[in-house]
This record gives sequence, structure tokens and C-alpha cells, in this order.
Amino acid sequence: MNLIPPQPVAISNDKIGTEPTTKTPSAHTYTIADKFSRAATQYDKKANIQQCIATAALNNLPASIAHKVLDVGCGTGRHTQSLFEKGAEVTGVDIADGMLAFARQSYPHLHFAQGSAEQLPVLSSTFDWVFSSMALQWCPAPEQVAQEFYRVLNKGGQAELAIMLDGSFAELHKARALARLHPVNIAMPSAAQWLTAFLHAGFRVSRLITKVYVDKHKGIMPLLGSIKHVGAGGTASPAQSLTKRDITKLDLAYRNLPHEEQQENGLHLSYHVSHFRLEKL
Repeated sequence: MNLIPPQPVAISNDKIGTEPTTKTPSAHTYTIADKFSRAATQYDKKANIQQCIATAALNNLPASIAHKVLDVGCGTGRHTQSLFEKGAEVTGVDIADGMLAFARQSYPHLHFAQGSAEQLPVLSSTFDWVFSSMALQWCPAPEQVAQEFYRVLNKGGQAELAIMLDGSFAELHKARALARLHPVNIAMPSAAQWLTAFLHAGFRVSRLITKVYVDKHKGIMPLLGSIKHVGAGGTASPAQSLTKRDITKLDLAYRNLPHEEQQENGLHLSYHVSHFRLEKL
């Protein structure tokens, strides 16, 4: 993977702002970027629950946004295009070069830049809106993300965010424990951590709604594939890979979970998501 250093992007020639400080991306960031780059070509075909959550976030926005919008964690550019169709002058940012290559090919009329949410490659006080859906959960430092969002927004600017939280994939964690498999280390900040970070950064939180979205799968392999094929499975270490015997044990354990976690219509995989609306005062 070729991860280029973030470069400040001036969206307007007459816009003057403070450039972000240059920091070296962490090893965690490189790992996340690499895994999502590999998932780029099949992401939109597999990311059904992610699309459902993003649609809910997009529906929280005004029907028309004739403003400058930054789409953070834009991935394949699918939702960047949706923002464009709302009338926005939109820029997509993602850390994964594979995702960006796919986005640029799919939506050549849109602008994309490489960078992380903790170090956005744009000038300060440049955007009227920040949008992000199902990307920020992979950021280990909510405070840094909150400060960056505050930095790039104009006064009175707003952010619409959908963030997956700790407690997600609860059924899978329980099944692994029941099967006596090593736990998977998928650490995500809590809603309280994000709320604290946004308030400390200076935002007014005008809305916070936390929902549980449930994805349903016919068997354990489709369930595991739904995580792997969108890049999220790559956040676990190689030592946590499953053998065929492990998968058989996991399937049996999953089907012996309490009834509400494995219904007749499929094995459940839950996503705990907070929808934030922020305003820069």
C-alpha cells in the first residue's frame, strides 16, 4: 500500500486558513487503511447494513445543501455522490488509497483527498458541513477527531455523524466465548466518550440518538463474510484467524445463543450506532 502524507487542500482560491499540523500516521491507521483498501472493489456489494445506516444519516440532512461539505471516511464515494446530488460542493476524504482509487474512477466529477479524521488534509474554517457515516469507530482518539472537525468548520457550521460504538457485534463475541475461541479485539469508543470529546472541542450537541441496527444472515459463513468483505474483519490480528474446526464450533455456539440473538430468519449481528448532530458556536 502506498500511503501518501496528507496535504492541505484549499477548496476555494480565496479561502485562507490555518494548515493542519503534520503527524506521522500510526501503525493502527496503516492497518485500517490497508484492510479497507483491499475491500474497495466489493465494498458496495457487501455493505448492506452500512448502507442502511448511511441512508438514515443522509435523511437527517436537509433535502438541499447548497454548501461546502466534507465527507470524512468517504470510502467508495457512494455517499459523497449522494451529498453532491443534494446540491453540495463536496469533498471526500479517506485514509485508504484503494478506496480513493475506486471513488475517483466511479465519480470523476467529484474531488477526493487522502487523509485521516485525526489529521484532515484541509484548511481551517473551510466547510459548512462535515458528514461521516460508519468510519469514525476505527479512530482510537475521539478528542483528536472532534478537534479536527471543529477546526475545519466555519462558525455556525454543522456535522452529521453516524458512529458505530462499543457493544457492536455482541452476538459474535458471545458465540466466540461459548465456543472457547480467543476474543477478537475490536475496540471502539463509547457514545459517552464521543459526547465528551465533542463537548470539550467546543461543539453544541443538538441531537444524539443511539440505535441498534440488526443484520441477519443465513449462516455463520455469510455472517463472517459480511464483516471481512467490508474491511472490518481486518482490524483483528492474524493470530485470531479461524480454522475450519473453529468455524464449525462457532456456528454451533451461535445457534445455541438465546433465542433473541438467533431467530429462525437468520443469525443476528448487531451494530450499535450513535447519530450525532453538532454545531460549531
